[in-house]
Amino acid sequence: MKKTEIAVIGGGPAGLMASLAAAEMGARVTLIDRNSRLGGQLVKQTHMFFGSEKEYASIRGIDIGKILSAEVLKNPRIETMLDSTVIGYYPDDGVLGVEVEEKTFVKIKPEKVIVATGASEKFLPFENNDLPGIYGAGAVQTLMNEHGVVPGDNVLMVGAGNIGLIVSYQLMQAGVNVKAIIDAAPNIGGYWVHASKVARLGVPIMTSYTVKAAYANELTGALERAVIWQVDNKWQPIPGTEKVLKVDVICISVGLSPLAEILWQAGCKMKYVPQLGGHVALRNENMETTVPGVYVAGDVAGVEEASSAMIEGRLAGLNAAKSLGYDNGTFNEKRREALEQLESLRSGPVGEKIRQGLAQLVS
Repeated sequence: MKKTEIAVIGGGPAGLMASLAAAEMGARVTLIDRNSRLGGQLVKQTHMFFGSEKEYASIRGIDIGKILSAEVLKNPRIETMLDSTVIGYYPDDGVLGVEVEEKTFVKIKPEKVIVATGASEKFLPFENNDLPGIYGAGAVQTLMNEHGVVPGDNVLMVGAGNIGLIVSYQLMQAGVNVKAIIDAAPNIGGYWVHASKVARLGVPIMTSYTVKAAYANELTGALERAVIWQVDNKWQPIPGTEKVLKVDVICISVGLSPLAEILWQAGCKMKYVPQLGGHVALRNENMETTVPGVYVAGDVAGVEEASSAMIEGRLAGLNAAKSLGYDNGTFNEKRREALEQLESLRSGPVGEKIRQGLAQLVS
């Protein structure tokens, strides 16, 4: 049995910031991540961030990941466990079961837990949606931005949110032909700055369209063409509006679902909130769930931008450390600053959906 003051599950933007904030207050932290390096989704994000200087504005996600990872790895109060997957939470005694390098099972007994496990990609049901050549947007980013491999020559992007628009632009930067971006919603869901970049390059963005079917090449069995069709204001397909696109890649970017299995195991009260991506834990302003000592941060707490995930992580780390009695006299100021940053990031029309979702989560 291994003991620690604070266990942070997930080494993405939220987990990194949570670990640094807790250690900054004086707590001992064990950061657990299933990957071989820290950074989470940041390691594949080549675009520059928005926001203020405090949210790493004008810095690329991959560079933010390197900055935060370096700070974590050199911090003497943070122990990092890589290639380690938390496969169980035992609520009777608050123990985490961790599989290390697929070889060893380790039990960790933390005084506090911060769950920052992120989210997984949603998929889309349509005929032959399991053909080779059909990817989630995250997989396409991994292929291109981590391994330098393009997924194909001609792409249909499904989803005009920020991820769909950003990945489309990255595909074009790599020399891939994006035939079209479609979205079943009547309006583009992402920022106009991203949409404008792809539109200027001649890529049609077709709203109120979805995928009807995909068809394979008879010889190779791989994707050869996609059939799309229009939907009405009740999301029902309109027969006779079909269009055929010759593509060898369909990239699905239709949202994320919080990876909340650990929270269910812990016995946290959960609620389905569509504005936040799915089932999320009820929590208070300190990011503490209905199970005392269990905190959440990042996409597992509600799918938002990485900037919000980082600030939520900082808030969770500060509060978890404070609950253990750590306060070097700066806690109140740091907590206030984090809350103000979150409020700013969620302000205006862009944050309306997030604010609606968060209003349902008061524990």
